[in-house]
Amino acid sequence: MAAKIISLSLLSSLPSHLFFAAIRKRLPSFVAFRILQGLAGGGLLSTAQAILLETWPPEQVGTATAIFGLGAVFGPTVGPTIGGYINDHASWQWIFYVNIPVGCLALVGTLMYIRPTPSTGKDEPIDWWGIALLAIAVGSLQTILEKGEDEDWFAQPYIIVLTVAAVIGTLLFIWRELSTDHPIVNFKIMRHRSFSMGMITSFVLGLGLYGSNYVFPLFTQSLLGFSAQQSGEILFPGGLFTVFCMPFVGIMLNKGVPAQLMAVTGMILFYICSIMLSHSTLSSGTGDFFWPLAIRGIGLALLFVPLTTLAIGSLRGAEIGQGAGLNNMMRQLGGSFGIAGLNTLIHIRQAVHRNNLLVNITPYNSALTERLNILVQGFRAKGRSVMDATQMAYAAIERSVQKQSLLLSYNDAYWIVGIVMLCAIPLVFLQPFVKGQKAVADTH
Repeated sequence: MAAKIISLSLLSSLPSHLFFAAIRKRLPSFVAFRILQGLAGGGLLSTAQAILLETWPPEQVGTATAIFGLGAVFGPTVGPTIGGYINDHASWQWIFYVNIPVGCLALVGTLMYIRPTPSTGKDEPIDWWGIALLAIAVGSLQTILEKGEDEDWFAQPYIIVLTVAAVIGTLLFIWRELSTDHPIVNFKIMRHRSFSMGMITSFVLGLGLYGSNYVFPLFTQSLLGFSAQQSGEILFPGGLFTVFCMPFVGIMLNKGVPAQLMAVTGMILFYICSIMLSHSTLSSGTGDFFWPLAIRGIGLALLFVPLTTLAIGSLRGAEIGQGAGLNNMMRQLGGSFGIAGLNTLIHIRQAVHRNNLLVNITPYNSALTERLNILVQGFRAKGRSVMDATQMAYAAIERSVQKQSLLLSYNDAYWIVGIVMLCAIPLVFLQPFVKGQKAVADTH
């Protein structure tokens, strides 16, 4: 196990050192190194969970969960702030070098503390066909979701080709995994009701988490004029609330507090945050976002570990690794669907709100007439002619309409995310209550 971690740590950090030179040469090199980094980084999550379960005794899993959760949350907490600072004060290319010291620390820690796993003498064959089909299905779907809105969905031939590839790849992957003796994904674990329901709740969590993370920086930077660093600094305190609450979540689970109760509380807090953010205005400042994001941070702490515990708490042996991997994948897919869906929603609602606002742009609207006169007089005071001043006044009104319609569409996106989280509450109660259920490590 130690050798695997060393290899993964090196692979996940070294490509970053080559990104800057690669992108200056040609885009394919940049993409190739990103693929290499993804191949290595994807294995780190499941391997870290396997080490955790192998090395900690069952009675101390709660403590291990708290420590692991702190590490899992700390990166996304400081990442936006560090990335924003680098982007504002240096160059965006330098963000790739951040992985180097982290990878070196992981390498040193692995050499010092991780012991090799004894060999069982059973070398099972690797399901390469399953891996290839999964890569085709998920890769095609990911591209469709990320590029569909920009390319007007099925108006582009390559989107149609990728859709066919995603459908066929998924069907062949399912058939392959059900027919082979050594599947890369064991679908037999879906027989556990708690795990099946947990996959859906993980999907919803990914939708809410990554979807809201996608909308908020767009809102603050495109409408409020915040810099990338300021957006990261606004998100930072909310992440700290998550970090500080994670140990208490593990303790409460180990003391018998139902995971369902904490998960429902987390969803309600997430809904409250979404509703508070949906009332944002163009005059909102940094202080207006502290409490909504703090509530969201507490809610996320109450969601990560409890939802994973509900999903894979009933699994045993090799099923735990399989379940953890599927759980993480479903959360990532939920994020992809959430980002694509919210992006489409924002575009559609912006057009709707713009049309509604334009109804008021008439000569019979006294408030509009007064505003136009003030703008015209202001532009004429700067030496503009009557015609130019009038055109500039109408252009200013148009920009105001665009900003207001975009603001309302972002507020709609927050509201929808909150409603989706509330609608997922009944799914939590479809998972059986287990007395004294122990916390299971979670990653995201």
